[in-house]
Amino acid sequence: MLGPGSNAPDAGDAADPALLERLASALPRNALLVGDAIDPRYQEDRRGRYSARPRFIARPGTTAEVAACLAACNAFGQTLVVHGGRTGLSGGHRIADGEAVLSTERLTLLGDVQPLTRTVLASAGTPLQAVQEAAAAAGYQFGVDIGARGTATVGGNVATNAGGIRVLRYGMFRAQVAGLETVLADGTVLSALRGLDKDNAGYDLNQLFIGSEGTLGVVTRALLRLHPKPLDEANAFVALSSVGAALALLERLRADVGSGLSAFEIMLPQAYEGVTGFLGMPLPLAARAPFYVLAEVQAFRDDQTIERFSQSLMEALDEGKAQDAVVSQSSREFQALWTMRDSCADYVRTRDHIMGGDLSVPIHHVEAVLAASQAAVRRIDPDTEFIVFGHLGDGNLHYVIRTPKAREAMVAVYALVAESGGSIAAEHGIGIDKKPWLHLSRSAAEINTMRRLKAALDPNAILNRGRIFDTA
Repeated sequence: MLGPGSNAPDAGDAADPALLERLASALPRNALLVGDAIDPRYQEDRRGRYSARPRFIARPGTTAEVAACLAACNAFGQTLVVHGGRTGLSGGHRIADGEAVLSTERLTLLGDVQPLTRTVLASAGTPLQAVQEAAAAAGYQFGVDIGARGTATVGGNVATNAGGIRVLRYGMFRAQVAGLETVLADGTVLSALRGLDKDNAGYDLNQLFIGSEGTLGVVTRALLRLHPKPLDEANAFVALSSVGAALALLERLRADVGSGLSAFEIMLPQAYEGVTGFLGMPLPLAARAPFYVLAEVQAFRDDQTIERFSQSLMEALDEGKAQDAVVSQSSREFQALWTMRDSCADYVRTRDHIMGGDLSVPIHHVEAVLAASQAAVRRIDPDTEFIVFGHLGDGNLHYVIRTPKAREAMVAVYALVAESGGSIAAEHGIGIDKKPWLHLSRSAAEINTMRRLKAALDPNAILNRGRIFDTA
């Protein structure tokens, strides 16, 4: 029998009975699932890849219970994969043989919005949409929005530093975090929920855990920043002749509506026509074009932001800088355009021979990288289908290709992205799937420093082992 301090059991063996007994005593009834009680949903993956059966599922409902679970697993050397909403796209939540799951699904407390500080306290398992709805009910908005909003959780969003459609205006999830409570692998609780705008009392430890993909600690609560709710908003779908024309439109709109520009998305024809067919919706534009942009503005006072937005687009059309455009005239039309964009990922999952890259490219290099990468991929397979979409305003492309030679083709794309000074992981993280290419975006010194941090905070490597990098 294994006891405290033992190495992790061999892959495929059952969990140590003494560990299960200790966990059962620390958790409420039905919060520890073993054997037939383990629902297959814990093995689900949005990309349909293999996930092993976990040894057990620990479902703590408080920070104290999380600490007890981690202390126990650390003592027995039991590796854990941390689960939120399981919406990740880099495989970090997939279960390896011999791993157990620590799920945050019972950590769902959501506090009241605090108007003076414009913050709200959310537990790790709270769905992003619940935060958005609470903010809206109090007259505010939350700055991050992603298509998986109904399932993705606050803890997972913190752990992956989620981005989404409005990074252009509000920044990544990191910018929304005013404070964190995190539990280390040995059960130590770090609570920094003061939410002070100015606090330089030593290291800002919170920043270590944002974007660390659950490898350094388990986030249990987050104090989140809120923003003023717009008085009005509108979006437009625009047909354009080139990426250069799209970037020129971005520059024009920034000049004409300033910070009111909140989103600027791009879609290639295969993504646009594919997702509209998938949804069974009519094409918003009659014109066919090489590139399409979905732009959004938010108005926070009666300053004619929406009017300036429409006028700017009209001028672009009159000058031949845009081929066609439609501006939303109602909330229904506004939402229909966003549903089209949000559904691109769902459409992609219906296709075979698909591989997607979550790329970040300096905006001034986007046009060159797109052209060079498409040429490189077509040399590998001339029949490749490019289902590219993403957040052009911040240089983030969801570079999806359909080809039987997808992996070989994506390697060529990653190399070009690295040469441009870009990143192979803009907002989805590294997880398991992108480990082979981490060196393209991080130097050997940076990766070694990451390993040193991991060894310091999780010396037994029980938390999300093998995610981002291998520990040995």
